[in-house]
Amino acid sequence: MDGGTEIGWEPYEIALLGGGPRAAVTVAVVDLHLRGALEIGPRRTLCATGPEPEGLGPFEGTVLDCLREPRTARELVRHPDVRLALALARIPLAEEGLLRYPRLGPTRGARRRVEFWRARNPLPRVRHGLTDDDTLLAVALHGDAALRMLLPRFALRTGLTDPGGSTQGVRCSLGRGRFLRWRDEYEDSVTGDWGTGHGGGCGSGGGGGGGGD
Repeated sequence: MDGGTEIGWEPYEIALLGGGPRAAVTVAVVDLHLRGALEIGPRRTLCATGPEPEGLGPFEGTVLDCLREPRTARELVRHPDVRLALALARIPLAEEGLLRYPRLGPTRGARRRVEFWRARNPLPRVRHGLTDDDTLLAVALHGDAALRMLLPRFALRTGLTDPGGSTQGVRCSLGRGRFLRWRDEYEDSVTGDWGTGHGGGCGSGGGGGGGGD
């Protein structure tokens, strides 16, 4: 995967504008899974499987580094290094006028652009024939609906989606409730309750990657 898209933003940037911090981290986790860089451990933990894959971007690289020790997706979003990476990811978007101060929510123009690309790239109805880039873009644009359609087992086993949740709308729940737009999620991403830690190594729960579900 080259990382870039015809939209001009990286997939995690699309998710950041369309869904907020947790959506961006979800996309990074999916990217690592598709590259075969993650392994699923007990109690929904994730951990890195080996060296950093070739061509990995700085944001995804930070997420991978934070998974050198087993962590759940919820724990990952609260990790200080991930929060710093999210802050750094906002800088170029703010410089482009896509985020507004002081809370750095997406501007109306940014939301319109995300909606335009969402309409231009509708949710795929089948997995067959999709490239990893296609899958990643679908998750960036359509959130939980794309996860349930394209990566259902991985999403459930890692807590990225809730069992039995709706596939309508753009969500990246990380196992809890509706993912609201950035302006409503910003402070929750910093102070919200994401649950307690889980110990244990990876390896006994089945592997991650290579693009399979």
